[in-house]
Amino acid sequence: MRRPLPKAGRYALRAASPAAALGVWQLLTSLDIDLWLRFSQFPTVADVARAFAERLSGPDYWTDLTDSLTRILTGFLLAAVLGVATGVLVARSRLAEDLLGPVLEVIRPVPAIALVPVAILLFPSNEQGIVFITCTAAFFPVLVSTRHAVRALTPVWEEAVLTMGGGRWRILASVVLPGALPGIFGGLSVGIGVSWICVISAEMISGQYGVGYRTWQDYTVVNYAGVFVGMVTIGVLGWLTSTAVELLGRRLTRWLPRTSYDTGGRPRSTRAAVTAVTAGAPGTPATTPKTEEARDEHLV
Repeated sequence: MRRPLPKAGRYALRAASPAAALGVWQLLTSLDIDLWLRFSQFPTVADVARAFAERLSGPDYWTDLTDSLTRILTGFLLAAVLGVATGVLVARSRLAEDLLGPVLEVIRPVPAIALVPVAILLFPSNEQGIVFITCTAAFFPVLVSTRHAVRALTPVWEEAVLTMGGGRWRILASVVLPGALPGIFGGLSVGIGVSWICVISAEMISGQYGVGYRTWQDYTVVNYAGVFVGMVTIGVLGWLTSTAVELLGRRLTRWLPRTSYDTGGRPRSTRAAVTAVTAGAPGTPATTPKTEEARDEHLV
């Protein structure tokens, strides 16, 4: 295996990637390249930077930022709670699956942004409607991931808790939720991205403030530099929120074995780990089942 890059080298590589993209963007737009794509219509990086600086100095930008973050966090937290609870209920109860499953599967393919007319009819204010659309967008990825994660749990863990006298709530707290955490956070990572897409679209259609509303207003007045300011803001906010979800997921699943690399960025040798576990044993095939049983007992 190749020696991994040090942390400084990895951070330098990550910084070089967007810097190279910005350099190509500046080059193509400043030279007015028109081959198949019309880069002459694009604002340059310098134009977007100046528009960004002007926007940062005004109060409207921070008002839009606060409104969008409030909507996304409110809708996403509601979706996380409802999605996890519904996913566990549908996965663990046949009655709930028979009652809720058909309705959820019919609604799930409908794009959340298509529910804008429904939100306008249901809710007395646009603010509540946007939160509803955001919540709906994140709800189904969380629901589906939770449902599959719970159904994929090995029954050995549940039987072990029952053998030790645990009840239904003990199984839920000790086996179901901890065991399904990786799948749940996978759904949360997808859900936060979908939520940003839908909240921005909803703000463009029926919002009064917000990053999406401001971006659409800039487009209507042909302020393309302002449009790119909104796009950059959306991208940075989406990256920060998704990174926060992933970091929280890693924090809560530290007990899981890391198969590819550990938190320090150094590759872990699976072969060395297996060799260390089976050292002194008569043979690897005879000791592998014991290793798997020990791992299952540790997870329980």
